[in-house]
Amino acid sequence: MKKFTVASLCLVAALGVSGCAQNPYGNAYDVGEARTVQNVLTGTITKLDAVTMSGGGESTIGTIAGGAVGAILGSKIGGGSGSDIAAIGGGLAGAALGNKAGDAISQRNGVNIVIKLDSGRTIAVVQEVDPNMIFRVGQRVDIYQQGSTTRVVPAN
Repeated sequence: MKKFTVASLCLVAALGVSGCAQNPYGNAYDVGEARTVQNVLTGTITKLDAVTMSGGGESTIGTIAGGAVGAILGSKIGGGSGSDIAAIGGGLAGAALGNKAGDAISQRNGVNIVIKLDSGRTIAVVQEVDPNMIFRVGQRVDIYQQGSTTRVVPAN
């Protein structure tokens, strides 16, 4: 019963952390970004490419949760040292399956936006596709930069 409780807590913690994902669109800001200066550039979109984005942290959570559940389930097999070996094998198998599940969950549709700035320089920015913000080649856009964060939004 104690092992079941530990597995349940691990699973709940993993799900809770994955539910805290940030809004990846250009219209979401962290509290720390309020009241700070951003550089604003303007330009015209010259090229758009669909991309697949991954690596939002769900893979790590899936690996940990899968490993914990696999180890607990594996420990139910056999007795003595056989139970320990089964627990290790179950943990490794669970971690591998959890990692694959986490990778699948973390994939997002993105867009690589190539922009010719008004200064003449060309830049590219990758961001998650926002169904409320559809870009097209030739469209004027504003580029907001703050530290290592860049957002592209339609110009008004």
